[in-house]
Amino acid sequence: MQNESGENVDLYVPRKCSWTNRLVKAKDHSSVQINVANVDPVTGLATGESTPYCLAGYIRFKSEGDMALTSLVQKNDAGMNAAQE
Repeated sequence: MQNESGENVDLYVPRKCSWTNRLVKAKDHSSVQINVANVDPVTGLATGESTPYCLAGYIRFKSEGDMALTSLVQKNDAGMNAAQE
């Protein structure tokens, strides 16, 4: 919830799974948040910035975490390359 000046005033903002858009509950102890470094396409060096991806325990339980993370990173990389051109 936001106040009149546009500031976030909620005490708890739940995370969402980047792959399934499910809410990650507070008791989901098998969920992970992974920060993937952004890489400069010209030099191939990390820029110091990162993109966070959250995966729910449901995805990890079904053994699809690796596929989900790979697909999310490739989709984000394609979007970043299109934005630069």
